[in-house]
Amino acid sequence: MDVTTLRIIATVASFVTFVGIMAWAWARRNRAAFEEAGRIPFDQD
Repeated sequence: MDVTTLRIIATVASFVTFVGIMAWAWARRNRAAFEEAGRIPFDQD
């Protein structure tokens, strides 16, 4: 394996990770938890 092949593998792995994180962030089942976390700064004791 040469350096170019390793760079291609690293780029593809990074892209797949990015797409996975985006899919997780936009999943409907996570919406309630993210909305609750987004309201934390505005909650007063």
